Amino acid sequence: MKPPAVEELIESELEDADATVTYARDEHDDDHLAATVVSPAFDGLPLVQQHQLVYDALDDHMTTDIHALELSTYTPEEYDEVDA
Repeated sequence: MKPPAVEELIESELEDADATVTYARDEHDDDHLAATVVSPAFDGLPLVQQHQLVYDALDDHMTTDIHALELSTYTPEEYDEVDA
């Protein structure tokens, strides 16, 4: 699964999400991806539940199209602090 398709899937399933997805290794290893997801849906949730929301958005693709996903999740406020 290509990064733009993964971004679109995450953004369509999570409230006001902004997803950036890249290849974790190189583009010839296209089942290992890295994603940074920013969404207000993560507000007040522990990290495990934030990641579960992303996995839920990806549904069966996590078992069929994506072998591994390096995941970073942030609320918009957290991301502003990291990005500053």
